Amino acid sequence: MTQPYPRRWWALGALAVSLLTVGLDLTVLNVAVPTLAVDLGATTTQLQWFGNAYTLALAALLLPAGLLGDRFGPKKLLLGALVLFGLASLACAYAGSPGALIAARVVLGVGAAFLIPLSLSLLNTLFPPEERAKALTTWVLATFAGIPLGPLLGGWLLDHFAWGSVFLVNVPLTAVGVAAVVFLVPLTPGSGRGRVDLAGIALSAAGLVALTYGFVHAGEHGWADPVTYGLIALGVALVAVFCRTQTRVAAPLTDLALLREPRFVWGAVLATVASFALMGLMFVLPQLFQAVQGADALQTGLRLLPLIGGMLVSAKIAERLVAAVGVRVVVTGGFLVLAVGLAWGSATAPSDGYGGTAGWEVVIGLGTGCTLPPLMSMAMGALTEGRSGAGSALIQVLRQVGGTIGVAVLGTVLNGVYRDGVGVAGLPGPVADVARGSASAAIAVAGKLHLPGLAESARVAFTDGMAVTLWVCAGLGVAGALLAALFLPGRAAAEVQPRESGHDVVAI
Repeated sequence: MTQPYPRRWWALGALAVSLLTVGLDLTVLNVAVPTLAVDLGATTTQLQWFGNAYTLALAALLLPAGLLGDRFGPKKLLLGALVLFGLASLACAYAGSPGALIAARVVLGVGAAFLIPLSLSLLNTLFPPEERAKALTTWVLATFAGIPLGPLLGGWLLDHFAWGSVFLVNVPLTAVGVAAVVFLVPLTPGSGRGRVDLAGIALSAAGLVALTYGFVHAGEHGWADPVTYGLIALGVALVAVFCRTQTRVAAPLTDLALLREPRFVWGAVLATVASFALMGLMFVLPQLFQAVQGADALQTGLRLLPLIGGMLVSAKIAERLVAAVGVRVVVTGGFLVLAVGLAWGSATAPSDGYGGTAGWEVVIGLGTGCTLPPLMSMAMGALTEGRSGAGSALIQVLRQVGGTIGVAVLGTVLNGVYRDGVGVAGLPGPVADVARGSASAAIAVAGKLHLPGLAESARVAFTDGMAVTLWVCAGLGVAGALLAALFLPGRAAAEVQPRESGHDVVAI
């Protein structure tokens, strides 16, 4: 591609609209869970599977989606994924049973598995090297913008309409995305049909599903459960076999040679570390707002906005700083700022108001904006157009699994401290078990039984657990800073040279 595609920024806007639906769907379901439990008669296990079905489908198909995008060209697959996502959203909205909703969530995860890596891989095709950092920043921010919008929009919809409305909101967004992709995203030919590594697809899907579900199961049932160890061990074994076979097949599912490219490896690994810490934060913040500070779903979404605001500001600043001083300095500093914000958050007390929380949210957002976009840009800069799909899928697999592990591990830390600290002495066994389950449950029990001491104990125990969790995340931030200082390239080494490609962009 000798000249940049003239409508590339409009095309990026189209991709951002598409990604907004994915971010919304990650959080909007959490708002609707209490209503779904009543209206669909869902059990606790079924409520968990409303989220797990989406997560596992996403993990299973990220790598095949990237390969197919490289093989057949991303535009048509992206359109198909958007249509599938919209239809699955309709099916979710009108599901008449828990089983139907779980099935629709699986299909929704399939659509998201194609949307995420294909939209990311298009950036290498659409933008020249000097513009990719700015484009990557926009892409990253679009993926995160839906996170606070989910509770905001979901809370408002549930106040005015039936629970299905939280899924119907995806439909007009996907329709806009389809129209925009048709007219604004160029048609790029793939590398050719060739053979598809079906055995590799089966191995990778089974391995990633087992590994992801193992950590999900750990978060729900604890690390002592033999099923947890069995699933994680099976997942590791299958992924190891997959990696071994990829070196022997003529048309591998993913290009493991990328793992010998330092910019790709350290960009992906450190982006995963940042995602690990961020997902842990997103796990505790809604509980802090609702259980301790008494916010509802709508207020929870509003209270997450300082985090996104900090990311928006620092991501724009980071673009210029990387050009001036290099990615190593910016990312190292970003991880340190992230660690400072997390350490500040660990000092939060049950009696503290929202003002202090907003302050450390902003600091964490500033640190995140200086880490994730530059790291993603560096990793993507190591890819040629012919392997953009496979490379972007590999990045997303690492971040997906890393985020799942983060929630499981940090959730275990939080729950362990909470259960040891909440005061349930003198309560009947079943009531004590409910109170130990979560701070929200304990406060609800305290309200019904008129036990203000239990409510206060739950708030103190939760903030104690949150403090330990955030200290673990802060430690990850310091570790990320050390790794960045040691292994990221300096300014001269990080400069990305334009790569020649045999693909032509055809605007239609």
